[in-house]
Amino acid sequence: MLIAGSALLATPQVLGLTVLGVVIGLLIGALPGLGPLMGVVLLLPVALYVEPLAGLGLLIAVFVGGSCGGAVSAILLRIPGTPIAAATLFDGYPMAQKGRAADALGIAVSASALGGLFGGILLICFAPLLAAFATRFGPPELTMLGVLGLLSIAVVSREDTLKGVLAGALGMLVATIGTDQLSTGYRFTFNSFAMLNGFHIVAIVVGLFAVSEMVFQVAGNRLTASTRPEAVRTGFGSLVLTLRHRFNLLRSAAIGTFFGALPGAGGDVSAFTSYAIAKATAHPDEGYGEGAEGGIVATEAANNATCGGALIPTLSLGIPGDATTAVLMSALLILGFFPGPALFQDQPEIVGGIFLVYVLANLVLLVLGILLVPLFVHLLRIPKASLVPTILILCAVGTFALQSSVFDLWVMFGFGLLGVLLRAAAYPLAPVVIGTILGPIVENNLRRSLLISREGYWIFLDRPIAATLVAVCAIVVAVAFFVWIRALYKKRDVSISDSNSRKDS
Repeated sequence: MLIAGSALLATPQVLGLTVLGVVIGLLIGALPGLGPLMGVVLLLPVALYVEPLAGLGLLIAVFVGGSCGGAVSAILLRIPGTPIAAATLFDGYPMAQKGRAADALGIAVSASALGGLFGGILLICFAPLLAAFATRFGPPELTMLGVLGLLSIAVVSREDTLKGVLAGALGMLVATIGTDQLSTGYRFTFNSFAMLNGFHIVAIVVGLFAVSEMVFQVAGNRLTASTRPEAVRTGFGSLVLTLRHRFNLLRSAAIGTFFGALPGAGGDVSAFTSYAIAKATAHPDEGYGEGAEGGIVATEAANNATCGGALIPTLSLGIPGDATTAVLMSALLILGFFPGPALFQDQPEIVGGIFLVYVLANLVLLVLGILLVPLFVHLLRIPKASLVPTILILCAVGTFALQSSVFDLWVMFGFGLLGVLLRAAAYPLAPVVIGTILGPIVENNLRRSLLISREGYWIFLDRPIAATLVAVCAIVVAVAFFVWIRALYKKRDVSISDSNSRKDS
């Protein structure tokens, strides 16, 4: 696969867009309020008009660069550009306050790139093995695998378990709109010709994430705010500082890859977990929380290794590891590539190309991330009043260019309004996208399973792999129910303690 993919990689378009994607990702990640997901969403329409591997390389490079870029504002301004960079605050900002901002930024970039390369090695090693095992899957196994993906993404929603499940169900409902693939009947089209093909996934994603985020940026009344960080110049000597913490680097990268492979866990969980482990095992003289180099190494290595880990279930099983890989999966589907075992068998050159593009993006990050840090520091001074309208224009132009359809623009703005309402009610947005993508997979394979079954739903228990997946789904539901009940009891205890304190006062 790697040999076949190298032929696709060695083209000016693929190489150029991968380098450009890393730069754009670093820029978007460094600007507070944006992030890798926003970058992938904005560039998704662009990726559909170039060669498939070039478009995927652009999106993957934005994913890699954006996961690292949040450390720039976290270290210099104490404002994480992305949620996954929040743990970098603990030691990055104190180190900058001590006059070592250049070292802190260099360590962050170096650890991110090396951690991402480690995640890429595991991606290359384990994704084909997992896909080879999945070749035994028929419609019953694919049905339960899709159900597991829906449960995992929605249940691991850290905002609220029940709200995550409801958001995933909403995405599945949206996916039913249009023409039924098996019966060719029309569902929820309301006699509208424009709705016969359903809603375009790009319009849904751009509306939910980009448009709603811009509305919340405007509602924050901080559009005119700008920052004046001091100029910083880094060098490759920071790579030596990073390699002093070799064991910490490898351990944190392994933790990041593990959490990335768990659907819904995300880079912020892996970053905080690796930081906690690094701090617990460190010598007291290292001064974690006061500007320790190991703290930055732990968090940044973990959050970029998460990228490689998240791609493992996405490519091999068709289960997105997080919201960003869900958008990447939608790009694969639009381009005609179906993630899963068939992708490894039918298009090994694309899989090998994706592996190599991911590795290349991390190598580019190591070089350009260090060289371009002064540029990103200056870009932090741009006020949001200039960014918001520019992003909205890019959203509208990119969505309209997909099919030259005004209807897609209405869909984008409609889901933007829906995203605003969901955010206001503290509902997670990622499960909506996952439900929209996995819903049709579950529905179609469920119906195929029942068509070939002579015993109805018992087909899911008669086949060993399907029965195992049913058991895993049951465990996930039980754990989610336990977490939900514990959260309810915790809320009740808090309310009781608050009422008692009021009575005492």
